[in-house]
Amino acid sequence: MALRQVEEKGMARKRHTAEEIVAKLRQVEVLTAQGRPVAEAVRAIGVTEVTYYRWRSEYGGLKGDQVKRLKELEVENSGLHPLLRTLLRGRSR
Repeated sequence: MALRQVEEKGMARKRHTAEEIVAKLRQVEVLTAQGRPVAEAVRAIGVTEVTYYRWRSEYGGLKGDQVKRLKELEVENSGLHPLLRTLLRGRSR
């Protein structure tokens, strides 16, 4: 579905920061601990259940500072991949 179609239906897409995701996961934990069903808690934070479970698999159990470090390492890693590829290409010749 195109972004324009999604916006027309009143569900604009939003990119959440890692810190926002962790905070929303904590909100769901609190709401479910209070006895609310997961589906209702997920609706309360404004995301779909699919998004919630994807976030939970990626960020579940992490704290804010750990998420920040994870993102830093991912950025560093993405910068190292081209260097490694160049080095390996040079060795094979």
